[in-house]
Amino acid sequence: MASSSQASLLLQKQLKDLCKQPVDGFSAGLVDESNIFEWSVVITGPPDTLYEGGFFNAVMTFPSNYPNSPPTVRFTSEVWHPNVYSDGKVCISTLHQPGDDRNGYELASERWTPVHTVESIVLSIISMLSSPNDESPANVEAAKEWRESRGDFNKKLSQSMC
Repeated sequence: MASSSQASLLLQKQLKDLCKQPVDGFSAGLVDESNIFEWSVVITGPPDTLYEGGFFNAVMTFPSNYPNSPPTVRFTSEVWHPNVYSDGKVCISTLHQPGDDRNGYELASERWTPVHTVESIVLSIISMLSSPNDESPANVEAAKEWRESRGDFNKKLSQSMC
């Protein structure tokens, strides 16, 4: 079981690695230099997607037992997407608690594992922007528009990116 100090050390290492070797598509840093457990992330809309050209701000909040439990990720920018709740919280399998899904929608292998890093989490979110999962949506209205009225979806997305 990871202790808060182990989590802190791991997060410090991941931050240092990202500073040394930035990854295309996002930047990350601390919200407050005194709190390693809360990160600010800016995601660039992936090329060749409806989100291209957008810059999306998010906050990643890590639990004290990271990496045994996943962080939460919440967009602070407005994001119209089937897998983003209205409060900005991101809903993807890799951020769900490890183990079996009591609802049977996800395999345990699709859920959180301690091998994930800040980089792999954000890359999963970028992938989510590229390929929404409308089968298990966090935002039912966005999922319905994505499936049935792509023009309305695109219009709402464009308005949210202004």
